[in-house]
Amino acid sequence: MTAQGLNPPSPPMPDAERLAAAIDGLAEFHDSTRPGWSREVFSEPYRASREWVRARMADAGLDPVVDAAGNIVGRLPGARGGGPALVTGSHTDTVPLGGRFDGIVGVLSGIEVATRLRETGTVLEHDLLVVDFLGEEANEFGISCMGSRSVAGVLEAGHLNRVDGSGVRLGDALDGFGVDPSAALRQAWRAGDVHAYVELHIEQGPLLERSGERIGVVTAIAGIDRLLVNFAGRAGHAGTTPMADRHDALVSAAAAVLTVDRVGCGAPVHGVATSGYIRSGPGSMGVISDHARLWAEIRSVDGSWLAGARRRIVDEIAAEAAARGVEIDVEWLSDQDPVPTAPALRDTIGAAADELGLSWKAVPSGAGHDAAHLARLGPMGMIFVPSRDGRSHCPEEFTPASDIAAGAHVLAATLLRLDRS
Repeated sequence: MTAQGLNPPSPPMPDAERLAAAIDGLAEFHDSTRPGWSREVFSEPYRASREWVRARMADAGLDPVVDAAGNIVGRLPGARGGGPALVTGSHTDTVPLGGRFDGIVGVLSGIEVATRLRETGTVLEHDLLVVDFLGEEANEFGISCMGSRSVAGVLEAGHLNRVDGSGVRLGDALDGFGVDPSAALRQAWRAGDVHAYVELHIEQGPLLERSGERIGVVTAIAGIDRLLVNFAGRAGHAGTTPMADRHDALVSAAAAVLTVDRVGCGAPVHGVATSGYIRSGPGSMGVISDHARLWAEIRSVDGSWLAGARRRIVDEIAAEAAARGVEIDVEWLSDQDPVPTAPALRDTIGAAADELGLSWKAVPSGAGHDAAHLARLGPMGMIFVPSRDGRSHCPEEFTPASDIAAGAHVLAATLLRLDRS
């Protein structure tokens, strides 16, 4: 029993207007030459935004530092003075032409919770860490969740040698952003450093809005396998080469897109498949394409379906390409296995929502999250709030301020309950 007893104090209600203003403030950092909100990892808007985040953490009474992987970590000391910490947070980078809420809600709500704890004189037993993890979103290097991989000890030297479409190594990109790549490989936290990790996030899907529930208690985070296929055909004159004599790399890549979609549509449970990008050459309507490259991915909370889908996709793409006389080279950039949330944390989040009179339902996450990697370090749970029309990764992404404040209130209540456990 702690000095405050077994029952946690009442969770302080967040300042909804201040939280909404913070989201608007962070949205100012984006590429103004493009629609939506583009704040991609290593970009200048992302670099500038991180100083703003550090200042917000300092204003909240957190002691912010930038670790060896570029994560911004704010610490609110607890009464025990060290030991395993309660951890929350998310990310503030975006996909190209993205929205204002994905990841951002988790970071800024964590800062708001810390602010309200300090304003109400509520002292936790454990230290509270609020983290803005570096580079969560997928990118041309094929490595998402860079910062959380580092603290979880699963960022590998081989990852640093991956290159983007311009031939830049990830290690060099990190170095240019002020991150020592070798230090990022060595800074893993110990499992005993984390008492529990809880991440608040927008759902990015339609389940909560359709059901009318205010809060989602996440049951599992989908596994993600990313696929890179290189197609090697033969160039030729577009006007004089008969159709039966062609070895068209772009046509094989286009057929592969349909294969990926067909496999995703055949998933018996939660499973999706997406082709995100094709690049081909030489890029002339008068020349048959002699090379093409396809990036695609599959996701599911069912690991066995992922394994079967990988085989089907490769077998079908290979057979179709062979029929056209096109050679392929396949590389799987596996991102993560499916990760269940901790049952005890699901119960705690549900109880916190009940305490605040907020309806909730159990939902899976089809998106990847930093939380999947933090699960290696301690019990992990996630809280979802609704996304309007289920839209995300686009400028139309939206969650009302009232729903975000409700999620932040559940986050505070959950952290207080975990603090006393």
